[in-house]
Amino acid sequence: MLSGPGGVGKGTVVRLLLERHDGLRLSVSATTRPPRAGELDGRDYHFLSDAEFDELVISGALLEWAEFAGRRYGTPWSSVEQQLEDARTVILEIDVQGALQVRRRFAEAVLVFLAPPSPDALRERLRTRGTDSEERITERLAIAEWEQRQAEAFDHIVTNDDLDRAAEEIGRILSASSAADAGAGR
Repeated sequence: MLSGPGGVGKGTVVRLLLERHDGLRLSVSATTRPPRAGELDGRDYHFLSDAEFDELVISGALLEWAEFAGRRYGTPWSSVEQQLEDARTVILEIDVQGALQVRRRFAEAVLVFLAPPSPDALRERLRTRGTDSEERITERLAIAEWEQRQAEAFDHIVTNDDLDRAAEEIGRILSASSAADAGAGR
């Protein structure tokens, strides 16, 4: 699982990992937020209405879910289950609340926290993205402070101060985890 504050570069790191590791599969999350420019339903997220998301929660079809800034995000079991049955390494790009839920359900899950080099660097990344107002950036930074305090609950903390280096480090973590799972007969 890859988690960290919004704007830290999780999506970019995941894209690099998928390009570099053939056996790696990405779980596609569901969300109630509208798509951003260039995002496609089913590829980037499953974009759902509030009622559709409610149904997934009620039916127990989500591995985890959390609310973030007035929108809900979650991981459908269906996006993980078949990959695991086929003995594939599945990466979940999820928020910190969701990662902690998965940890409670699956102690063997490997949690990687992607940290910004500094709060100022995170603020600059959020501004550069151009998707949020200054007020929204301030809200995201307040949430990021809480998320940073949760990092000690993760198995690994990787600082995204250099994109290639961070992706390589996470790739090594995933490879080591996959080798350990194979050795344990999973």
